[in-house]
Amino acid sequence: MSEEGLRRSEEKMRAAGVPDVAVATFRHYYRQLEAGATGMLPESEIEPVESLPDAGDLPDDQAATREALEGAVIVKLNGGLGTSMGMHGPKSLLPVKDGLTFLDVIARQTIEQRRRHGVRLPLVLMNSFYTREESLAALERHPELAADVPPDFVQNQEPKLTVEGLEPVEWPPDPELEWAPPGHGDLYTALVTSGMLETLLDRGYRHAFVSNSDNLGAVLEPRILGWLAADEIPFLMEVADRTEADRKGGHLARRRSDGQLVLRESAQTPDEDADAFQDIRRHRYFNTNTLWVDLRALAAVLAERDNVLGLPMIVNRKTVDPADPSSPPVYQLETAMGAAISVFPGARALRVSRERFAPVKTTNDLLGLRSDCYVLTDDARVVVSPQRTRGPLFVDLDPAHYKLLGDFDARFPAGPPSLLDCERLVVRGDVRFGAGVVARGEVEVEHRGDGQGAIPDGAVLEGRVEVT
Repeated sequence: MSEEGLRRSEEKMRAAGVPDVAVATFRHYYRQLEAGATGMLPESEIEPVESLPDAGDLPDDQAATREALEGAVIVKLNGGLGTSMGMHGPKSLLPVKDGLTFLDVIARQTIEQRRRHGVRLPLVLMNSFYTREESLAALERHPELAADVPPDFVQNQEPKLTVEGLEPVEWPPDPELEWAPPGHGDLYTALVTSGMLETLLDRGYRHAFVSNSDNLGAVLEPRILGWLAADEIPFLMEVADRTEADRKGGHLARRRSDGQLVLRESAQTPDEDADAFQDIRRHRYFNTNTLWVDLRALAAVLAERDNVLGLPMIVNRKTVDPADPSSPPVYQLETAMGAAISVFPGARALRVSRERFAPVKTTNDLLGLRSDCYVLTDDARVVVSPQRTRGPLFVDLDPAHYKLLGDFDARFPAGPPSLLDCERLVVRGDVRFGAGVVARGEVEVEHRGDGQGAIPDGAVLEGRVEVT
């Protein structure tokens, strides 16, 4: 049955115009799934990473840095729609700071670095079919970004597979739900299938700085690039110290069999190893999903492997309609971009400051970023306000009332409260915030009963606050 499923899957992909290399990559993982592979990486096969070089201790080789900058390119993963927050368009077009969207800030960062260093430095987006048109239209507001390479390439798609039979699922109510993205590990395949890798190399580009468009803390750091180039590192992952908030995120480890660095995601962890996976004292570093790739080394590894990089497989079991748990169960075969650290001999990891990791995955993150806890500098960096003296900000808004963007905005009509002197903000119940509200220290706001509670303009919140 599975042989027929593979044949039908390949036919479906070719009919949809999916390139041959992407079809071959899908076949690689399909065969693994068919053979019973689970993609699991048990604790018995890895060991913790004890220490790493720190970004703050890197040498400042200005000559190597200047040369490397001339051959650098910024790649931003831009395929997300922000559906978890109720969005229907590109997440990167969400206003996040001082009325600017993610893409506006990224464009300004790129333009400022070009000006400062006098280099080409293209900005290239990896779009999805759903984000491409609107995102490219938004970039037209920044004509200074024009470069000698195309502004984007498009990630691939693959069919969801029935759990029983491993056949491409059919879902007539919404055929688009029959398809899934192959995870951000598709970056490497899409660079090939789009022709972008060949174009970059032909134009003399050597190193790619890769990060998510929703992480404005991830800015190309010339000092890291200079070290990368001088030491001829083929692949570098930025990692940060894990906290309680990072217990479920992918962590760095070392493979026992050969000492190679690897990335382990929660979906690759057997149930019996869940405690070890979440032990932040044992596995100290998490993947920020910010990477540096030597494009020549990537091309060489791909050539050795017939363009199938062979990243560790992640098997995600979902329903064909994510919003309908009663719809048929399916497999989505995915890979993680950072998992390429296990493929490149000589790959390294670098410990970086937490300030280089400020993603917006939920409205909790969005409130913090929009608040005065963060400021936008003259060179378009989003950093923690120098006036802030407290530790990392923790925000937990009641998901029943704040999870979706429309509901969130309606409850902060005058903008976010001041969080400059706030360490923890928890909101339970339906609460509308007035203008000029200030939260200090550890604050827990609660509204019980029916209807909506309101915090008046100019209120100062401290400790436990009951709202009527």
